[in-house]
Formats: sequence, C-alpha cells, structure tokens
Amino acid sequence: MSVRIARVTGLLYLGLAAGGALGFLTIRPALFVAGDPAATLSRLTADPGLARLGVSLELFTVLTQALAAAGFYRLFHRADRFTAAGVAAFGLVNAVVVLVSAALLGAALQVGPDAAAVQTLYLISGQLWEVGGLFFGLWLIPMGLWVLRSALMPRALGWVLVAGGVGYVVSAFVGALLPSAGVVADLLVVPATVGEFWMIGYLLILGVRPAPSPAPAS
Repeated sequence: MSVRIARVTGLLYLGLAAGGALGFLTIRPALFVAGDPAATLSRLTADPGLARLGVSLELFTVLTQALAAAGFYRLFHRADRFTAAGVAAFGLVNAVVVLVSAALLGAALQVGPDAAAVQTLYLISGQLWEVGGLFFGLWLIPMGLWVLRSALMPRALGWVLVAGGVGYVVSAFVGALLPSAGVVADLLVVPATVGEFWMIGYLLILGVRPAPSPAPAS
C-alpha cells in the first residue's frame, strides 16, 4: 500500500482531531453559557469573529473527516472491503452530523438580538455532537477490526480502537439516559483518544506494513 496515501490520510485525521478540539472543546465553551441565554448572546455579540471562527472550524472538521474517510477506504479496501466500507460510511455520516451543527451555529449569527433563539441553536448544535458520538464510535470499530484482520498494523492498536469505538457508542447512550453522569461518559472515550492518536502517529511515521506476498505455487 502507498505510504503517500497513508501519510495524507494521517494528516487529514490529525486535521479532524485539531478542528474538533479547537472548535467544540475550546471556542464553543468560550461563547455558550448553559442556562443563561442572555450571557450567550452577550458573548456572541461581543466577539462575532470568534463565533465565525467556530463555524469555520466545524466546516474544517467536516472537510477533513470526509476526506479522511475516503483516504481510509483507499488505504484499507484491498485487505478487507467490508471494514473499509464501514469506516468510510460511518465517517461520512458523522461528517454530515457536524455539517448540520455548523449550519446551526451559522444561523445563530443571523437571528439578531434574540437570546432564546441563539441559545436554542447552540443547544441543538451541542446535542448533535453528543448523539453524533454514536457514529464516531461506529467509525472506530471497523477501523480496529481492519487492523486485527489485515495484520498490517499492530494488533494492540486494533483492540484499542475497537474498545474506543464501543466506549463512544456506550457513551452516547449514557449521555442520553444519565445526563448527570458526565465523568463516566468522559472515561468511556479515553481508549478512543489513545487509539486515534496512535493511528495518526502510525500513519504519519510508518504508514502500513507491506502485505505478505502469496506463497509460490508448488
């Protein structure tokens, strides 16, 4: 398999991680105040440039996840088409979820001085990220299964990715059923973070192991 494709896919995956971390984990908390629509509107009005940067970062997350999904399919399909298709399909669905979130954040900049509307749009956007964790988990599970089946990357990486994907799926249900159990939900996704950065580093530094050559006919 092409080392170039592996490294481009690794860069896209790194971009996805950076875009999500900066947009959802950094900029959103700087603008959105839970339970206080007036404070959210005040922050948005005071710094619309930061809000637009948040929308742009979500769009960047969509772009990098969609292209990374295509890159993983290109990288994986020769060894196992089924898991490659799973990574691509679930990754694209998650990208669409974030795309809708970006549209809602963009709309929040257009509704005018309506604190309730702005708060509602931010709340729906945040919920999209929460429920979208289901598909993010589903994209990690076939990724891990491909590693386990192909033997082209370390098997331990495959198990960590599968565990992380299952953790994300369970975390989505924990968040829906037990909204106060935030710490539990956060702990469930720790293996996913480890697996993702392991995969990114492996793709960027080593690519993939060469596929074993078929045994010569006797």
